[in-house]
Amino acid sequence: MAAPRFPAASRGGADVWAGLFWLAVSLGVVWAGRDLGIGEVAAPGSGFLLFWAGLMMSGFSLAILWTAVTAGGPGLAALWAGARWQKVVLTVASLAAYAALLDRLGFLLATIPLMLVLLRGIDPVRWRIALPVAALSTVGLWWVLKRLLLIQLPAGAFGIG
Repeated sequence: MAAPRFPAASRGGADVWAGLFWLAVSLGVVWAGRDLGIGEVAAPGSGFLLFWAGLMMSGFSLAILWTAVTAGGPGLAALWAGARWQKVVLTVASLAAYAALLDRLGFLLATIPLMLVLLRGIDPVRWRIALPVAALSTVGLWWVLKRLLLIQLPAGAFGIG
C-alpha cells in the first residue's frame, strides 16, 4: 500500500501555521493550568478550568493541523489578500488613543468617541444610528460594570463616571 500523497500547498499553508500557533498557545495554557494545580472534579484547583480548556484547544489545533496536512489549503499570502489596511490602521490607532486617554478622560468620555470611530470608520453606520448606539451601549456597560458588578472605572479629570 502506497503512502498517501499530500498536496504541495499543505506544507506551508496558512492553516498549518495557524494550527501550529494555536497548538503552542494551548500547550502553554495546559502548562499554566497544571502549575496552578488541577485538583479533582469534586474539589477543582485554580488551574482546573485552564488545564481542561487547554486540552480542548490542543485537540482543536490538532484537528486543524490534520485537516491542513491531508486536505491542503490556501497559502500564507492568501490570508492578507484583500485586507482593508486602512481600517486595520484606524482600529489600532483608535485603540491606542483610547488606552492613552482613558485615565485622563474617564471611561464614559473616552469610550463614547471610541465607539463612534469604530461604528463610523470600520463599517460605516449612519449617524442617526451610530450616536445612540455609541452612547447607550457605553452608558449601559458603565452601569453594569459600576453599579451591578461594583467595578471601579476611571472617572477622569472631570469626575464623570
